Amino acid sequence: MPRSRFPQSVYGTGEEPDARFSLANERTFLAWNRTALALIAGGVALEALGLDLHPGLRLTASLILIAAGLVVPVLAWLEWGRTERALRAASPLPGSATSIALAVTIVAVGALVLLGVVLR
Repeated sequence: MPRSRFPQSVYGTGEEPDARFSLANERTFLAWNRTALALIAGGVALEALGLDLHPGLRLTASLILIAAGLVVPVLAWLEWGRTERALRAASPLPGSATSIALAVTIVAVGALVLLGVVLR
């Protein structure tokens, strides 16, 4: 009797793909989670170190980093599921929404820190 795997919405679809592809997809998911931890740590450090930046901009940049660190694992989980379903259905792999969200976050935080330095 086959064992049920979680989430069924992913593993109940299509055929079992080559294990190397599934494991690579899982490593990507774990890398996004490490990125999320770094975002949270960066947000905490930015505010905790009390750098000589405009206080309001520093706090805003900090909060954006922490919020992004909370959102990235959710996006990574959804992306992992979409990619795993595509692998199981032997269809083209989906694009990465997580990459776009992270790029926007980095640009926003970079602009805030730059303004914080200029306006101090």
